[in-house]
Amino acid sequence: MAEDWPMEYSIHRDVLDEGAVDEMAEKSNRKTSVCDKMKKSLRCSGPRLKRCLLGSVPVVSWLPRYSIREDALGDLISGISVGIMQLPQGMAYALLASVPAVFGLYSSFYPVLVYFIFGTSRHISLGTYAVLSVMIGGVTERLAPDSAFTIWDNVTNTEVVDIVSRDAERVKVAAAVTFMSGIFQLLLGLVQFGFVVTYLSEPLVRGYTTGAAIHVIVSQLKYTFGVSPKRYSGPMSVIYTVLEMCYLVPQTNVGSLVVSIVSIVGLIAAKELNTYLSKRLPVPIPVELLGIIIATVVSWQVNLKDKYGVDVVGDIPSGLQPPVFPATSLFGQVIGDAFALAVVGYGIAISLGRIFALKYGYKVDSNQELIALGLSNSIGGIFQCFAISCSMSRSMVQESTGGRTQVAGALSAVVILFITLWIGTLFEDLPKAVLAAIIYVNLHGMIKQFMDIPALWRTNTIDMVVWLATFILTIVLNPDLGLAASIAFSLLTVIFRTQLPTYSLLGQVPNTDVYRPLEDYNQVQQVPGVVIFRSSATLYFANAEMYQEALARKSGIDITKTLAAKKKLEAKRKRHEKKMAKKAKKDAKKNPVNTQEAPQSDLQNNVTVIDVELERDPSLPRTIILDLSPVNFLDTVGVKTLRNIRRDYGEIGIEVILCGCQTSVVQNLQTGGFFGDKLTKSCLFTSIHDAVLYCRPESAQMKVSKATYL
Repeated sequence: MAEDWPMEYSIHRDVLDEGAVDEMAEKSNRKTSVCDKMKKSLRCSGPRLKRCLLGSVPVVSWLPRYSIREDALGDLISGISVGIMQLPQGMAYALLASVPAVFGLYSSFYPVLVYFIFGTSRHISLGTYAVLSVMIGGVTERLAPDSAFTIWDNVTNTEVVDIVSRDAERVKVAAAVTFMSGIFQLLLGLVQFGFVVTYLSEPLVRGYTTGAAIHVIVSQLKYTFGVSPKRYSGPMSVIYTVLEMCYLVPQTNVGSLVVSIVSIVGLIAAKELNTYLSKRLPVPIPVELLGIIIATVVSWQVNLKDKYGVDVVGDIPSGLQPPVFPATSLFGQVIGDAFALAVVGYGIAISLGRIFALKYGYKVDSNQELIALGLSNSIGGIFQCFAISCSMSRSMVQESTGGRTQVAGALSAVVILFITLWIGTLFEDLPKAVLAAIIYVNLHGMIKQFMDIPALWRTNTIDMVVWLATFILTIVLNPDLGLAASIAFSLLTVIFRTQLPTYSLLGQVPNTDVYRPLEDYNQVQQVPGVVIFRSSATLYFANAEMYQEALARKSGIDITKTLAAKKKLEAKRKRHEKKMAKKAKKDAKKNPVNTQEAPQSDLQNNVTVIDVELERDPSLPRTIILDLSPVNFLDTVGVKTLRNIRRDYGEIGIEVILCGCQTSVVQNLQTGGFFGDKLTKSCLFTSIHDAVLYCRPESAQMKVSKATYL
């Protein structure tokens, strides 16, 4: 390919400053007013109404073009496979949310149908998600703790927890926070705020999900060991819970522990077998489904609950719950948690959706995804569901089994509906320890994310620090506050990097118009009498002072000391002139006759004026060129800094010119008052090379420059 490139080229043109470029290119001054923009956005027409309808309800666009021959079989197999996975995961993640298991099945049904209508991703599997479930569990147990539902048992003469009342209240809390999170997502989508996910960088998301996975694991230890630890909330709660579990280890229920160990070993072995036979099997083996069926049968036959005290799922009502509007009295108490759920759920869904969209060549609308998730959660909250997002494991199964459209998700919801109506009651004897084991095994992907640390250490240290800080903050402050603190820390790293950019002096690559840092290249030559200075970051209030200090340090010019010396000599000159003027006046009074006869010019000549002007140091450069190509905006402090630099260095005879300014930067200079009657765009050049040619002594006579580069 390189052999086809031209090996040399020749350019003949004038040295161009910004004013000449504006005149040559006929710069347009047309600007669209805010009023015109509003009118354009509110203008309605038939084609625009159609586009709006198809964009707001995507199913109207793609369902009429659905190909039964090409897509139906793959979607059918995929929908059944994902629906079978939804059963154990929905029940297990309901335990994370601290609500009865059947509500995990509801959360795998209603929101999925809503997303089928409004969603734009064809491959993600919407439903219960571990991270969101544990966040909801923190809210439900905070607002409906066991201690608020204790009653006196006359049989045992002890206080016991009224589980029915407690679970009913926790369902209300979960529905309220889910409804509010959906409202947040819906509002953000309507105001086109889909870009908010850009603040969730990949290291932040992976560190956050890893920290949340630790919370999930710790929350399930009580089912594994069969104990009842105290419920802690707020910062450091996960650490207090671990210490409490260590204290309760001697009280471990052996039956629950054995069930957990057997389940974990069996699930891991079956999943490894599934991976080994993946190329030979048309669909993966439903490991979790087989696990809960076997565990339910064994528990029923052996009577694990009565004989060994193993905690089981309990009553699972058949049928669906009627819609109930969430309790508005709870909205004020869950508003912060709801916003965190909205951001985390959307961030995970859009990240995974974009991966599949890039792989299969279609587009995922970020704002429409917000609306789809918002409707799914808000409608789900009315039907007593808890917040949902997409699951990596289910999405991978949906893709690998041939799912091609959102129909696969709708079919999985039908499978859940069938299970909820007729089969759900069969799992009442399922041990909760088995569901905890399913959660542990499904979190292995998140635990593997610890391997990001050495990888990031080799590639980007700042990203590794963001990962570790996010993980630690999530562990210490819990997922809700941890997310806010992590985003703040991530933004601080960006500010930190803009405050400590790389400052460089540039030199010319011989016989080219290419300029590179002098310290990084051996063959780069400094232009005689010219200092070319560049900062790797934009110039604004946070680093403006450091920009001036770096310029003085790199150029070797102590501008403060030089200006002070000049002012000192100037003051000395004025004192000397004043002294000589007084002496001449005194002499004139002594000789009034001679003064009257002498011409005025002779009197002035008697005043000796000593020239003490600061001589120009030949080691100082003639010109300083500020390369502003990395700068994408200037605030008022940045403009003032450039104006001060030009004034200060100009006072000691060094001309300061700018080059590489983007259009937005030129506009910032204009609005910031950089230009005036004596200062025009003639000090701005389109490139470094134009500025260098302007600075050469012969440039005053040569307007046209010729360059031939090899």
